[in-house]
Amino acid sequence: MDDLGAPWPGAVALSGGGDSLGLMHLLADWARTRNLKPPVALIVDHGLRAGSAAEARKAAAFARKAGLAAHILLRKGPVPRSGIEAVARDARYGLMGNWMRRHGLATLYVGHTLDDQAETFLLRLGRGSGLDGLSAMRALAPFPLPPFADLNLVRPLLRVPRAGLRDFLRERNQTWLEDPMNSEARFARSRIRGLMPALEAAGLPPSRIADAAAHLARARAALELVTEAVIARAARADGARVLLDSGALMAAPREVGLRGLAGLLMAVSGEPYRPRFDALERLFDNIADGKLGRGSTLHGCRLFPAPRASQLFGEKTLVLARESSRGGPKRR
Repeated sequence: MDDLGAPWPGAVALSGGGDSLGLMHLLADWARTRNLKPPVALIVDHGLRAGSAAEARKAAAFARKAGLAAHILLRKGPVPRSGIEAVARDARYGLMGNWMRRHGLATLYVGHTLDDQAETFLLRLGRGSGLDGLSAMRALAPFPLPPFADLNLVRPLLRVPRAGLRDFLRERNQTWLEDPMNSEARFARSRIRGLMPALEAAGLPPSRIADAAAHLARARAALELVTEAVIARAARADGARVLLDSGALMAAPREVGLRGLAGLLMAVSGEPYRPRFDALERLFDNIADGKLGRGSTLHGCRLFPAPRASQLFGEKTLVLARESSRGGPKRR
């Protein structure tokens, strides 16, 4: 925990399952040996299936037995007809983020393991994700919901197998809860999890898949550094606008140019998410082919050739500005 550089004290996301329960005990031990304040256990009752309230109470009892403060946070609202996984995820992080902000905590610890890393890689591979999606989950990362940019998310167990945490809990005579949603075939992660034994038998264990994700994460970090260097040369702030040297942007490797353009669109529009990749590629190709014409819009921004007075980079200067006529940023 020491080398992650996250602020302490922190909260631990506790479901009562083996992963989060193992993390809770490890964090409590770590804090105790350093005479630090113990973590706070945050439990979300998502109310998306029968029995969730009873499970939340059991998880809270596990935490209190370990000497920790535990808080149950209740999701309100109807059960969605579809997208239950996404609703549950956003509800968890939203409720915990709000609680942490109210109580002055900046770091949430979650029990993602090496197995979760491998499953996430395969899920994103199946969705056709690019380099960023296939890169490893980070041990220290921004909070998953944009409104909580001041909070941190820490995953200290990404190199720890799920089975190792169960062994650790058994040594403590600690039981844990099993989430029935983990075995329901209607959920994509459950289907991937069901394939893992066959993949391991074929010579592709979770550790090998997680290593591939880590390799891609290093490649992403290198690309980010190169992209920052290109944008430092090719773009200049001009009030709320950006002046862009399209020649320098197009001279960079395509992946670098696309990343740079996406980052500039996000910065100018204020959008927390990247533009759709197909639309981004179309805009990039129009710039490269000289087909921008009088301009184009994307991601709440307008990109157009600079008037003579603003041609900082010569005739290839473009202006990137917010689409003020539409009342702020819009997703395209």
